[in-house]
Amino acid sequence: MAELKRLSESRDLTRIERIGAHSHIRGLGLDSSLEARDSSEGMVGQLPARRAAGLILQLIRQGKIAGRAVLLAGQPGTGKTALAMGIAKSLGAETPFASVAASELFSLDLSKTEALTQAFRRSIGVRIKEEAEIIEGEVVEISIDRPVSAAAAAAGGGSSAAPSGVTAAGKTGRLTLKTTDMETVYELGGKMIEALGKEKVQSGDVVALDKASGKVTKLGRSIGRSRDYDAVGPHTKFVKCPEGELQKRKEVVHCVTLHEIDVINSRTQGFLALFTGDTGEIRAEVREQIDTKVAEWREEGKAEIVPGVLFIDEVHMLDIECFSFLNRALENDMAPILVIATNRGITSIRGTNYRSPHGIPPDFLDRLLIITTQPYTEDDIRKILDIRCDEEDVEMSADAKVLLTKIGVETSLRYAIHLITSAALACQKRKGKIVEMEDISRVYQLFLDVKRSTQYLMEYQSQYMFNEVPGEADGDDAMQS
Repeated sequence: MAELKRLSESRDLTRIERIGAHSHIRGLGLDSSLEARDSSEGMVGQLPARRAAGLILQLIRQGKIAGRAVLLAGQPGTGKTALAMGIAKSLGAETPFASVAASELFSLDLSKTEALTQAFRRSIGVRIKEEAEIIEGEVVEISIDRPVSAAAAAAGGGSSAAPSGVTAAGKTGRLTLKTTDMETVYELGGKMIEALGKEKVQSGDVVALDKASGKVTKLGRSIGRSRDYDAVGPHTKFVKCPEGELQKRKEVVHCVTLHEIDVINSRTQGFLALFTGDTGEIRAEVREQIDTKVAEWREEGKAEIVPGVLFIDEVHMLDIECFSFLNRALENDMAPILVIATNRGITSIRGTNYRSPHGIPPDFLDRLLIITTQPYTEDDIRKILDIRCDEEDVEMSADAKVLLTKIGVETSLRYAIHLITSAALACQKRKGKIVEMEDISRVYQLFLDVKRSTQYLMEYQSQYMFNEVPGEADGDDAMQS
């Protein structure tokens, strides 16, 4: 019975959630004094790096300083992308967060500087304020009168040849709304009747009507009508009956990014380009006009700039032209906070013959606040594997977790995480319910890690095509020649 109940609950899900590499990250795991907890919100270890990221988070939330750049530097698999995801989750939905991989810029139809400009403007939000006349109240009664022409046609036995749109437009009705203080009857036209029908508004619902646009928003069912039905659906929301007058002036806030405004004003298809993705090159004149207009709105108090975050992963893949552009772009007063990540040491700057730390030019490095990540300890790896087991809904015995932790220490954390789902499938194959040590051992033998794969290649290199590591015979020939 329990399994049947669980199956029925899974079928009731209205959306499919996929488990990603960082889907367990909920935030940075900091307390009110910006001190990092040992394990919180999916984040484990890296306490100094998380404290530093918390200070950056405060910098972003204040939104007063633009053009700051942060570098997350560390070895592969030390949680750099997880830190960036933690910052994004902590910011919330209102602060724009754009994420790009540096290699993307070289595979787009756009020029590199145009792609970077669009990424910058996707990271800057504009909060536009406007006042709207709203009628808000509880529906007491809706009565809709049939059109006279349709009623006469029905009475005469003739067929109604009028289009449905004409019939809807000919409808009239009355809507009775009330608050705790007053009650009023409104005359309804065809469009309003159609809007109420689309939202399936009925007596007992609490609604908000926008007088200018005619938009109908269903806020929920009145709490006074909660006993009308013996059972209600899980999505039914009960709200209190509004207080005061029915007609109110309410401040409505719209949040858009500068890039969305650019696209709407630059393309012939307007906002549809946002869905097709075919934004193309946007002229500098269009952006200048939009910046001027937004600056006017800021002076009048109609708009507010929300500097967000632009995260560029694999930043060592950018070339010298991109770094020169970023140097200039960060000096703009409407620049977002730039967060970049790399796992490279001292390497060549792409597009030049010069070597530099992280493959980044020294003049750009000088602008950066650098946060370093350290390799995870054995205890941290164990906690991360516990979190991933919960996230992937895998039950694992304590001995199996100890073995998996040892594998993570000797190979890599990523390899150990990959074995979780593989071991769970091996457990299902033998019809078990809890992953044991034998399942971990089996998938460890089936799937090689980097060290064992490299060792295998070294042993059998002569049997592979295009082998660049010289063997003993090849080495002797090379010495003789």
